[in-house]
Amino acid sequence: MISKQDIALGQQGMSPKQRLVLLLAALAGAASAWHAVSPSWRVPLPTPAVAGEERLQDFRDALYFPIREFLAGGNPYDPAAMFAHWPVRQDFNLYQPYHLLLHAPFALPGYRVGAVAFTLFSLLLLVALAALTAHAVRRYVAVPFAVTTAVVAALLVTSQVGKAQLYVGQINPLIALGAAGALLARRDRPGWAAVALALAWLKPQYGFPLAVLLFARGSRRVALLGTAIAAAASLPVVVLLVVRGGGIGPFLDVVVANLTHARGTDYGAVDSVTAQRIDIAAVLFRVTGWAPSELVVLAGVLVASALLIRRAKEPVADLLTLLAVVVCVVHQPGDVLIAVPAMAVVAALWWRHRDEPGWGAAGSAVLALAVPFAHLYTVDRLFGPRASVTVDGFAVVVAWGLAVYAARRVRAS
Repeated sequence: MISKQDIALGQQGMSPKQRLVLLLAALAGAASAWHAVSPSWRVPLPTPAVAGEERLQDFRDALYFPIREFLAGGNPYDPAAMFAHWPVRQDFNLYQPYHLLLHAPFALPGYRVGAVAFTLFSLLLLVALAALTAHAVRRYVAVPFAVTTAVVAALLVTSQVGKAQLYVGQINPLIALGAAGALLARRDRPGWAAVALALAWLKPQYGFPLAVLLFARGSRRVALLGTAIAAAASLPVVVLLVVRGGGIGPFLDVVVANLTHARGTDYGAVDSVTAQRIDIAAVLFRVTGWAPSELVVLAGVLVASALLIRRAKEPVADLLTLLAVVVCVVHQPGDVLIAVPAMAVVAALWWRHRDEPGWGAAGSAVLALAVPFAHLYTVDRLFGPRASVTVDGFAVVVAWGLAVYAARRVRAS
């Protein structure tokens, strides 16, 4: 951890070089941010004729119209209802029901106003994630908070992962804040860490593995309370949907129909060559043609990671925790956003510890995890559609393997 002397040095005024870095990062970040948010006011209004439009497609299909369906008295988890009533291309997956209340303000105005407001809100969340990253780095390295925040924010909105959050209207920035916040606050502020974990539960494929791994790391109160908060926040919505649908049976039938539809889509199935999945099961299929049991992969990754993170040094353990969340169950390239603070901390510490056992693997894991942030579209042009997603997935799986090795060597003192 950082010493008191380092803290004192870090609190001194910025040097001229640091001020220059701050200015350049702010200018670059502002230019990239303008480019990233502009699709929100240029995207055509949704109609069946433009259902294939990719700009703001997640905002359209997973936020705006599902919430409109809910407010209109319907069940947005019913694929048949969503396709019949609204101009959507994808069904509404099984997000936590409290999502329908949390993001309702963005679905109340007209579509374009809601899209612009949500995109700007997501941009602010990316800046908040950069600030959280700066806070995490300053726990180990004496660097100016403003400079680190500006640099990380500029890198985020310039990267393919960061731009994709705003281009398609994903809710991942909020989930990333929750996941990273839960890890950073789990010891000093367990109550806030539980609230952060509840935000990560917005998508169960984040919340469940993260809760399991937090429990394995000894943060049992955070894991249980955060899960309880998410469940309690969703309960009123579930009760309302059950009453509207005519009972538990019809409601469960809708859940089954939702899962069946998701497994049958070309973007969600594990054995789809066009899916954008980067988890181990999907990567194994795309590389070898063999589709393993997703439940076996989920259990295997969680058990292997849980056995190592309890004894590993905290920065490496945090990186392994978040990588395990991404590779154990269905995830897409943009989901690596949750690992940004852990990546920055390991990268900052790598040079200091580069000659010590395990740190070379930890640094290499960060480099491998940087691949999705570049998302090499040229690979698609050379090797065919979605080849870049395969490269992203392979790099993320390799990063998890390197983090596993690093966790075995970099032990907590």
